[in-house]
Amino acid sequence: MKSSALILLSSLLFTGLIGCQQTPTTDTNQSVSMLLQQQALNSTLSYDIVESLTVEVGPRLAGGPQDLVAVKWAEDKLNSLGFDKVYKEPVQVPVWHRGAAKASITSPYPQPIVITALGGSIATPKEGLTAPLIRFSSLEELEAASTDDVRGKIVFIDHITPRFKTGKGYGLTVGGRSKGAVAAAKKEAVAIVIRSIGTDHDRMAHTGMMRYQEGVTKIPAAAMSNPDADLIDLMLKRDPNVVMKLQLEAENLGYATSYNVIGEVTGSSKPDEIVLISAHLDSWDEGTGAIDDGAGVAIVTTAGHLISQLPTKPARTIRVVLYAAEEIGLVGGKSYAKAHQGELDKHYIAAESDFGAGKIYQIDFNVAQDAFKALQQHTESMQANGVASGNNTASGGPDVSMLPSYGVPVASLRQDGTDYFDYHHTPNDTLDKIDPAALAQNAAAYAQFAFLMAQSEIELRPLTKQNL
Repeated sequence: MKSSALILLSSLLFTGLIGCQQTPTTDTNQSVSMLLQQQALNSTLSYDIVESLTVEVGPRLAGGPQDLVAVKWAEDKLNSLGFDKVYKEPVQVPVWHRGAAKASITSPYPQPIVITALGGSIATPKEGLTAPLIRFSSLEELEAASTDDVRGKIVFIDHITPRFKTGKGYGLTVGGRSKGAVAAAKKEAVAIVIRSIGTDHDRMAHTGMMRYQEGVTKIPAAAMSNPDADLIDLMLKRDPNVVMKLQLEAENLGYATSYNVIGEVTGSSKPDEIVLISAHLDSWDEGTGAIDDGAGVAIVTTAGHLISQLPTKPARTIRVVLYAAEEIGLVGGKSYAKAHQGELDKHYIAAESDFGAGKIYQIDFNVAQDAFKALQQHTESMQANGVASGNNTASGGPDVSMLPSYGVPVASLRQDGTDYFDYHHTPNDTLDKIDPAALAQNAAAYAQFAFLMAQSEIELRPLTKQNL
Protein backbone atom coordinates (compact mmCIF):
# COMPACT_ATOMS: atom_id res chain seq x y z
CA MET A 1 0.00 0.00 0.00
CA LYS A 2 1.48 3.35 -1.04
CA SER A 3 1.81 6.16 1.47
CA SER A 4 0.04 9.49 1.09
CA ALA A 5 3.34 10.94 -0.17
CA LEU A 6 3.48 8.42 -2.99
CA ILE A 7 -0.20 8.94 -3.78
CA LEU A 8 0.54 12.63 -4.18
CA LEU A 9 3.60 11.77 -6.20
CA SER A 10 1.56 9.47 -8.41
CA SER A 11 -0.83 12.31 -9.11
CA LEU A 12 2.08 14.63 -9.89
CA LEU A 13 3.71 12.15 -12.24
CA PHE A 14 0.67 11.07 -14.16
CA THR A 15 -0.78 14.55 -14.60
CA GLY A 16 2.64 16.14 -15.10
CA LEU A 17 5.27 15.84 -17.74
CA ILE A 18 6.70 12.47 -16.75
CA GLY A 19 3.31 10.82 -17.03
CA CYS A 20 2.87 12.42 -20.47
CA GLN A 21 6.19 10.91 -21.64
CA GLN A 22 7.70 14.35 -22.16
CA THR A 23 11.01 15.67 -20.84
CA PRO A 24 10.42 16.49 -17.16
CA THR A 25 10.91 20.04 -16.04
CA THR A 26 13.29 21.12 -13.33
CA ASP A 27 10.29 21.88 -11.12
CA THR A 28 8.94 18.36 -11.58
CA ASN A 29 12.29 16.78 -10.69
CA GLN A 30 12.65 18.96 -7.62
CA SER A 31 9.11 18.11 -6.49
CA VAL A 32 9.71 14.38 -6.83
CA SER A 33 13.03 14.79 -5.01
CA MET A 34 11.32 16.52 -2.11
CA LEU A 35 8.66 13.83 -1.91
CA LEU A 36 11.33 11.11 -1.85
CA GLN A 37 12.99 12.99 0.98
CA GLN A 38 9.80 13.03 3.03
CA GLN A 39 9.10 9.40 2.28
CA ALA A 40 12.55 8.40 3.55
CA LEU A 41 12.36 10.60 6.64
CA ASN A 42 9.00 9.11 7.57
CA SER A 43 10.11 5.51 7.05
CA THR A 44 11.83 3.09 9.42
CA LEU A 45 13.06 0.94 6.55
CA SER A 46 16.72 1.93 6.72
CA TYR A 47 16.93 1.11 10.43
CA ASP A 48 14.96 -2.11 9.90
CA ILE A 49 17.49 -3.21 7.28
CA VAL A 50 20.59 -2.61 9.39
CA GLU A 51 18.89 -4.25 12.37
CA SER A 52 18.15 -7.28 10.22
CA LEU A 53 21.75 -7.49 8.98
CA THR A 54 23.38 -7.14 12.38
CA VAL A 55 20.96 -9.51 14.16
CA GLU A 56 20.44 -12.18 11.50
CA VAL A 57 23.97 -12.23 10.08
CA GLY A 58 26.24 -10.30 12.44
CA PRO A 59 30.01 -10.13 11.84
CA ARG A 60 30.82 -11.02 8.22
CA LEU A 61 34.53 -11.17 7.60
CA ALA A 62 35.31 -11.68 3.92
CA GLY A 63 35.93 -15.36 3.28
CA GLY A 64 34.72 -16.25 6.77
CA PRO A 65 31.80 -18.50 7.74
CA GLN A 66 29.22 -15.65 7.72
CA ASP A 67 30.33 -14.15 4.41
CA LEU A 68 28.07 -16.28 2.22
CA VAL A 69 25.29 -15.98 4.79
CA ALA A 70 25.49 -12.21 4.24
CA VAL A 71 25.42 -12.67 0.46
CA LYS A 72 22.25 -14.76 0.68
CA TRP A 73 20.74 -12.25 3.11
CA ALA A 74 21.46 -9.41 0.66
CA GLU A 75 19.94 -11.26 -2.31
CA ASP A 76 16.80 -12.03 -0.34
CA LYS A 77 16.53 -8.48 0.96
CA LEU A 78 16.87 -6.87 -2.47
CA ASN A 79 14.34 -9.30 -3.95
CA SER A 80 11.86 -8.62 -1.15
CA LEU A 81 12.13 -4.87 -1.70
CA GLY A 82 11.00 -4.87 -5.31
CA PHE A 83 14.19 -4.39 -7.31
CA ASP A 84 13.65 -5.25 -10.97
CA LYS A 85 16.81 -7.31 -11.22
CA VAL A 86 18.92 -8.91 -8.47
CA TYR A 87 22.12 -10.82 -9.18
CA LYS A 88 25.58 -11.51 -7.81
CA GLU A 89 29.06 -11.52 -9.32
CA PRO A 90 31.90 -13.72 -8.00
CA VAL A 91 34.93 -12.19 -6.33
CA GLN A 92 38.03 -14.08 -5.17
CA VAL A 93 38.92 -13.01 -1.64
CA PRO A 94 41.80 -13.91 0.70
CA VAL A 95 40.77 -15.86 3.79
CA TRP A 96 42.27 -14.87 7.14
CA HIS A 97 41.45 -16.16 10.62
CA ARG A 98 42.08 -13.90 13.62
CA GLY A 99 42.46 -16.44 16.41
CA ALA A 100 43.30 -15.44 19.97
CA ALA A 101 45.47 -12.43 20.76
CA LYS A 102 47.16 -11.76 24.09
CA ALA A 103 49.80 -9.36 25.30
CA SER A 104 51.31 -8.32 28.58
CA ILE A 105 54.09 -6.17 29.94
CA THR A 106 56.45 -8.54 31.72
CA SER A 107 58.76 -5.89 33.19
CA PRO A 108 59.33 -3.54 34.88
CA TYR A 109 55.59 -3.27 35.75
CA PRO A 110 53.82 -6.55 34.86
CA GLN A 111 50.32 -5.87 33.53
CA PRO A 112 48.01 -7.30 30.84
CA ILE A 113 47.53 -5.25 27.66
CA VAL A 114 44.40 -5.28 25.45
CA ILE A 115 45.31 -6.00 21.83
CA THR A 116 43.88 -7.38 18.60
CA ALA A 117 45.62 -8.80 15.56
CA LEU A 118 45.77 -6.60 12.50
CA GLY A 119 44.09 -8.07 9.44
CA GLY A 120 46.45 -10.27 7.42
CA SER A 121 48.99 -10.66 10.22
CA ILE A 122 50.90 -13.86 10.73
CA ALA A 123 51.02 -15.62 14.09
CA THR A 124 53.71 -15.47 16.69
CA PRO A 125 55.36 -18.73 17.73
CA LYS A 126 52.87 -20.80 19.72
CA GLU A 127 54.59 -19.92 22.99
CA GLY A 128 54.59 -16.25 22.01
CA LEU A 129 57.55 -13.92 21.75
CA THR A 130 59.05 -11.65 24.37
CA ALA A 131 61.18 -8.63 23.56
CA PRO A 132 61.88 -5.03 24.61
CA LEU A 133 59.62 -2.31 23.24
CA ILE A 134 60.95 0.60 21.23
CA ARG A 135 58.59 3.54 20.83
CA PHE A 136 58.12 5.79 17.78
CA SER A 137 55.69 8.68 17.54
CA SER A 138 54.94 8.01 13.86
CA LEU A 139 55.69 5.76 10.91
CA GLU A 140 58.03 8.41 9.58
CA GLU A 141 60.06 8.38 12.79
CA LEU A 142 60.38 4.60 12.55
CA GLU A 143 61.51 4.82 8.94
CA ALA A 144 64.23 7.28 9.93
CA ALA A 145 65.50 5.12 12.83
CA SER A 146 68.75 3.17 12.97
CA THR A 147 68.51 -0.58 12.38
CA ASP A 148 70.87 -1.07 15.30
CA ASP A 149 68.32 0.58 17.61
CA VAL A 150 65.39 -1.51 16.36
CA ARG A 151 66.93 -4.94 15.83
CA GLY A 152 65.39 -7.69 17.96
CA LYS A 153 62.71 -5.43 19.49
CA ILE A 154 58.94 -5.02 19.29
CA VAL A 155 58.18 -1.73 17.57
CA PHE A 156 55.51 0.41 19.23
CA ILE A 157 54.07 3.14 16.95
CA ASP A 158 52.37 5.63 19.24
CA HIS A 159 50.64 7.95 16.77
CA ILE A 160 47.47 9.52 18.23
CA THR A 161 44.54 9.88 15.79
CA PRO A 162 43.02 13.37 16.08
CA ARG A 163 39.25 13.88 15.95
CA PHE A 164 37.71 15.72 12.98
CA LYS A 165 34.19 15.99 11.60
CA THR A 166 35.57 14.95 8.22
CA GLY A 167 37.51 12.01 9.66
CA LYS A 168 40.77 13.31 8.16
CA GLY A 169 42.69 12.27 11.30
CA TYR A 170 42.45 8.67 10.09
CA GLY A 171 44.46 9.53 7.01
CA LEU A 172 47.17 11.06 9.18
CA THR A 173 47.79 7.88 11.20
CA VAL A 174 46.60 4.87 9.20
CA GLY A 175 49.95 4.48 7.43
CA GLY A 176 51.38 3.11 10.65
CA ARG A 177 48.84 0.29 10.52
CA SER A 178 49.10 -0.53 6.83
CA LYS A 179 52.85 -0.04 6.32
CA GLY A 180 54.30 -0.34 9.82
CA ALA A 181 55.09 -4.06 9.71
CA VAL A 182 57.17 -3.68 6.57
CA ALA A 183 59.02 -0.64 7.93
CA ALA A 184 59.69 -2.42 11.23
CA ALA A 185 60.83 -5.65 9.55
CA LYS A 186 63.29 -3.70 7.40
CA LYS A 187 64.86 -2.53 10.66
CA GLU A 188 64.95 -6.18 11.88
CA ALA A 189 62.21 -5.84 14.51
CA VAL A 190 60.56 -9.06 15.67
CA ALA A 191 56.99 -7.68 15.81
CA ILE A 192 55.00 -4.47 15.75
CA VAL A 193 52.20 -3.22 18.00
CA ILE A 194 50.57 0.10 17.15
CA ARG A 195 48.34 2.48 19.09
CA SER A 196 44.84 1.87 17.73
CA ILE A 197 43.85 4.06 14.80
CA GLY A 198 40.85 5.49 16.62
CA THR A 199 39.59 8.48 18.58
CA ASP A 200 38.04 6.66 21.54
CA HIS A 201 39.17 6.19 25.13
CA ASP A 202 37.63 2.73 25.51
CA ARG A 203 39.86 -0.18 26.42
CA MET A 204 39.15 -1.82 23.06
CA ALA A 205 41.65 -2.27 20.26
CA HIS A 206 40.90 -1.29 16.65
CA THR A 207 41.68 -3.86 13.98
CA GLY A 208 42.19 -3.11 10.28
CA MET A 209 44.18 -4.35 7.31
CA MET A 210 47.97 -4.33 7.17
CA ARG A 211 50.29 -5.27 4.31
CA TYR A 212 53.44 -7.32 3.84
CA GLN A 213 55.93 -6.76 1.05
CA GLU A 214 57.56 -9.45 -1.06
CA GLY A 215 61.15 -9.91 -0.09
CA VAL A 216 60.67 -8.43 3.40
CA THR A 217 60.41 -10.73 6.43
CA LYS A 218 56.85 -11.06 7.72
CA ILE A 219 56.49 -10.17 11.39
CA PRO A 220 53.40 -10.35 13.67
CA ALA A 221 51.33 -7.15 13.78
CA ALA A 222 48.76 -6.03 16.35
CA ALA A 223 47.02 -2.94 17.69
CA MET A 224 46.58 -2.04 21.35
CA SER A 225 43.80 0.00 22.91
CA ASN A 226 44.38 3.72 23.35
CA PRO A 227 44.32 3.50 27.18
CA ASP A 228 46.97 0.78 27.04
CA ALA A 229 49.12 2.94 24.77
CA ASP A 230 48.81 5.71 27.35
CA LEU A 231 49.76 3.23 30.07
CA ILE A 232 52.90 2.14 28.24
CA ASP A 233 53.89 5.77 27.67
CA LEU A 234 53.77 6.31 31.41
CA MET A 235 55.83 3.19 31.99
CA LEU A 236 58.46 4.36 29.51
CA LYS A 237 58.72 7.69 31.32
CA ARG A 238 59.62 5.77 34.47
CA ASP A 239 61.87 3.17 32.86
CA PRO A 240 62.95 3.00 29.20
CA ASN A 241 63.39 -0.78 29.42
CA VAL A 242 59.80 -2.00 29.01
CA VAL A 243 59.44 -5.64 27.88
CA MET A 244 56.32 -7.09 26.20
CA LYS A 245 55.13 -10.64 25.63
CA LEU A 246 52.98 -11.04 22.52
CA GLN A 247 50.91 -14.04 21.42
CA LEU A 248 48.91 -14.11 18.17
CA GLU A 249 47.19 -17.13 16.62
CA ALA A 250 46.28 -15.45 13.32
CA GLU A 251 46.62 -17.40 10.09
CA ASN A 252 46.13 -16.91 6.36
CA LEU A 253 44.10 -19.70 4.77
CA GLY A 254 44.27 -19.11 1.02
CA TYR A 255 41.33 -17.87 -1.07
CA ALA A 256 37.58 -18.30 -1.29
CA THR A 257 34.77 -17.07 -3.53
CA SER A 258 32.56 -14.24 -2.30
CA TYR A 259 30.20 -12.02 -4.29
CA ASN A 260 29.25 -8.47 -5.10
CA VAL A 261 25.46 -8.39 -4.73
CA ILE A 262 23.63 -6.07 -7.12
CA GLY A 263 20.06 -4.81 -7.38
CA GLU A 264 18.70 -2.64 -10.18
CA VAL A 265 15.75 -0.34 -10.77
CA THR A 266 15.52 -0.28 -14.55
CA GLY A 267 15.49 3.13 -16.18
CA SER A 268 12.40 4.15 -18.16
CA SER A 269 14.05 5.79 -21.16
CA LYS A 270 17.84 5.32 -20.75
CA PRO A 271 18.05 1.87 -19.18
CA ASP A 272 21.61 1.28 -20.39
CA GLU A 273 22.89 4.34 -18.50
CA ILE A 274 23.68 3.74 -14.83
CA VAL A 275 23.57 5.73 -11.62
CA LEU A 276 25.55 3.63 -9.15
CA ILE A 277 24.98 3.90 -5.40
CA SER A 278 26.83 1.49 -3.19
CA ALA A 279 28.12 0.25 0.16
CA HIS A 280 30.17 -2.75 1.26
CA LEU A 281 28.58 -5.89 2.65
CA ASP A 282 31.55 -7.34 4.53
CA SER A 283 32.71 -6.24 7.97
CA TRP A 284 35.43 -6.98 10.46
CA ASP A 285 34.75 -9.78 12.92
CA GLU A 286 35.06 -7.86 16.20
CA GLY A 287 31.66 -6.09 16.29
CA THR A 288 28.48 -6.67 14.29
CA GLY A 289 29.41 -4.29 11.48
CA ALA A 290 26.58 -1.85 12.18
CA ILE A 291 28.26 1.44 11.29
CA ASP A 292 30.90 -0.15 9.03
CA ASP A 293 29.12 -0.76 6.81
CA GLY A 294 25.69 -2.04 7.73
CA ALA A 295 24.52 1.55 7.81
CA GLY A 296 25.68 2.10 4.25
CA VAL A 297 23.97 -1.09 3.07
CA ALA A 298 20.73 0.14 4.64
CA ILE A 299 21.05 3.65 3.23
CA VAL A 300 21.57 2.75 -0.43
CA THR A 301 19.15 -0.19 -0.33
CA THR A 302 16.42 2.05 1.09
CA ALA A 303 17.14 4.72 -1.52
CA GLY A 304 16.87 2.20 -4.33
CA HIS A 305 13.66 0.74 -2.91
CA LEU A 306 11.95 4.13 -2.61
CA ILE A 307 12.81 4.94 -6.22
CA SER A 308 11.53 1.50 -7.30
CA GLN A 309 8.11 2.42 -5.86
CA LEU A 310 7.66 5.48 -8.07
CA PRO A 311 4.73 5.09 -10.50
CA THR A 312 7.07 5.98 -13.35
CA LYS A 313 10.74 5.07 -13.02
CA PRO A 314 13.41 7.71 -13.65
CA ALA A 315 15.21 7.81 -16.98
CA ARG A 316 18.43 6.01 -16.04
CA THR A 317 18.87 2.69 -14.24
CA ILE A 318 19.64 2.90 -10.53
CA ARG A 319 22.18 0.21 -9.66
CA VAL A 320 22.72 -0.63 -5.98
CA VAL A 321 26.01 -2.48 -5.49
CA LEU A 322 26.84 -4.16 -2.18
CA TYR A 323 30.54 -4.83 -2.52
CA ALA A 324 32.46 -7.80 -1.18
CA ALA A 325 35.69 -7.59 0.79
CA GLU A 326 36.19 -3.84 1.07
CA GLU A 327 37.87 -4.18 4.44
CA ILE A 328 40.71 -6.32 3.15
CA GLY A 329 41.70 -4.12 0.23
CA LEU A 330 38.75 -2.85 -1.86
CA VAL A 331 38.64 -6.28 -3.46
CA GLY A 332 34.98 -6.07 -4.52
CA GLY A 333 35.36 -2.56 -5.89
CA LYS A 334 38.37 -3.48 -7.98
CA SER A 335 36.62 -6.62 -9.22
CA TYR A 336 33.54 -4.60 -10.21
CA ALA A 337 35.60 -2.06 -12.15
CA LYS A 338 37.37 -4.86 -14.03
CA ALA A 339 34.21 -6.87 -14.73
CA HIS A 340 32.28 -3.81 -15.94
CA GLN A 341 35.09 -2.05 -17.79
CA GLY A 342 33.20 -2.41 -21.06
CA GLU A 343 30.22 -0.41 -19.75
CA LEU A 344 31.90 2.14 -17.53
CA ASP A 345 31.35 4.73 -20.24
CA LYS A 346 27.63 4.22 -19.52
CA HIS A 347 28.03 4.94 -15.80
CA TYR A 348 26.64 8.44 -15.43
CA ILE A 349 27.86 8.90 -11.84
CA ALA A 350 28.75 6.77 -8.80
CA ALA A 351 28.76 7.21 -5.01
CA GLU A 352 29.34 5.05 -1.94
CA SER A 353 28.08 5.25 1.64
CA ASP A 354 30.87 3.99 3.92
CA PHE A 355 31.30 6.37 6.85
CA GLY A 356 28.73 5.29 9.40
CA ALA A 357 25.36 6.89 10.04
CA GLY A 358 26.17 10.48 10.95
CA LYS A 359 24.05 13.07 9.16
CA ILE A 360 25.04 14.12 5.66
CA TYR A 361 25.91 17.81 5.66
CA GLN A 362 27.41 18.39 2.19
CA ILE A 363 27.58 16.91 -1.29
CA ASP A 364 30.79 17.13 -3.34
CA PHE A 365 31.24 16.09 -6.96
CA ASN A 366 34.00 15.13 -9.34
CA VAL A 367 32.64 16.14 -12.74
CA ALA A 368 33.62 18.27 -15.71
CA GLN A 369 34.28 21.77 -14.43
CA ASP A 370 31.81 23.22 -16.94
CA ALA A 371 29.07 20.97 -15.48
CA PHE A 372 29.70 21.67 -11.81
CA LYS A 373 27.60 24.81 -11.37
CA ALA A 374 24.64 23.34 -13.29
CA LEU A 375 24.85 20.19 -11.17
CA GLN A 376 24.78 22.24 -7.97
CA GLN A 377 21.59 23.91 -9.17
CA HIS A 378 20.12 20.56 -10.23
CA THR A 379 20.60 19.14 -6.71
CA GLU A 380 19.52 22.22 -4.76
CA SER A 381 16.41 20.43 -3.39
CA MET A 382 18.79 18.41 -1.21
CA GLN A 383 19.44 21.54 0.83
CA ALA A 384 16.04 21.13 2.49
CA ASN A 385 17.45 17.90 3.93
CA GLY A 386 20.44 19.72 5.43
CA VAL A 387 22.81 18.86 2.56
CA ALA A 388 24.79 21.91 1.43
CA SER A 389 26.50 22.29 -1.92
CA GLY A 390 30.21 21.53 -1.70
CA ASN A 391 33.22 21.32 -4.01
CA ASN A 392 34.31 19.49 -7.15
CA THR A 393 37.06 17.30 -5.68
CA ALA A 394 35.11 14.23 -4.53
CA SER A 395 36.59 10.72 -4.41
CA GLY A 396 33.21 8.98 -4.25
CA GLY A 397 34.06 6.54 -1.43
CA PRO A 398 36.55 3.66 -1.14
CA ASP A 399 35.07 1.11 -3.55
CA VAL A 400 34.33 3.68 -6.25
CA SER A 401 37.53 5.67 -5.77
CA MET A 402 39.14 3.94 -8.76
CA LEU A 403 36.30 4.85 -11.14
CA PRO A 404 37.42 8.43 -11.93
CA SER A 405 40.58 6.97 -13.46
CA TYR A 406 38.22 5.29 -15.98
CA GLY A 407 36.50 8.62 -16.59
CA VAL A 408 33.46 7.93 -14.39
CA PRO A 409 32.12 10.98 -12.48
CA VAL A 410 31.61 10.46 -8.74
CA ALA A 411 29.99 12.20 -5.79
CA SER A 412 30.74 12.16 -2.07
CA LEU A 413 27.81 12.68 0.29
CA ARG A 414 29.75 13.90 3.32
CA GLN A 415 28.67 12.49 6.69
CA ASP A 416 29.44 13.88 10.11
CA GLY A 417 32.19 11.54 11.24
CA THR A 418 33.01 13.22 14.55
CA ASP A 419 32.55 10.00 16.52
CA TYR A 420 32.95 7.44 13.71
CA PHE A 421 36.47 6.44 14.72
CA ASP A 422 35.35 5.86 18.30
CA TYR A 423 33.73 2.64 17.08
CA HIS A 424 35.38 1.84 13.74
CA HIS A 425 36.86 -1.71 13.57
CA THR A 426 36.15 -2.45 17.24
CA PRO A 427 33.82 -4.73 19.22
CA ASN A 428 31.88 -1.50 19.87
CA ASP A 429 30.63 -1.32 16.26
CA THR A 430 27.09 -2.35 17.16
CA LEU A 431 23.52 -1.35 16.35
CA ASP A 432 23.06 0.92 19.37
CA LYS A 433 25.57 3.38 17.89
CA ILE A 434 23.11 4.27 15.10
CA ASP A 435 20.64 7.13 15.46
CA PRO A 436 17.55 6.08 13.45
CA ALA A 437 16.71 9.70 12.53
CA ALA A 438 20.22 10.37 11.23
CA LEU A 439 20.14 7.11 9.26
CA ALA A 440 16.82 8.10 7.68
CA GLN A 441 18.29 11.50 6.73
CA ASN A 442 21.08 9.63 4.91
CA ALA A 443 18.60 7.44 3.07
CA ALA A 444 16.67 10.54 2.06
CA ALA A 445 19.82 12.20 0.71
CA TYR A 446 20.79 9.13 -1.32
CA ALA A 447 17.26 8.73 -2.69
CA GLN A 448 17.25 12.37 -3.79
CA PHE A 449 20.74 12.12 -5.24
CA ALA A 450 20.08 8.92 -7.18
CA PHE A 451 16.75 10.16 -8.57
CA LEU A 452 18.11 13.55 -9.60
CA MET A 453 21.15 11.98 -11.27
CA ALA A 454 18.91 9.53 -13.10
CA GLN A 455 16.88 12.46 -14.46
CA SER A 456 19.77 14.82 -15.17
CA GLU A 457 20.35 16.18 -18.68
CA ILE A 458 23.78 17.63 -17.73
CA GLU A 459 26.86 16.26 -19.48
CA LEU A 460 29.26 15.37 -16.65
CA ARG A 461 32.27 14.32 -18.73
CA PRO A 462 35.14 14.62 -19.35
CA LEU A 463 36.64 14.92 -15.89
CA THR A 464 39.30 17.59 -15.61
CA LYS A 465 42.90 16.46 -15.19
CA GLN A 466 43.12 17.84 -11.66
CA ASN A 467 40.24 15.58 -10.62
CA LEU A 468 41.76 12.31 -11.92
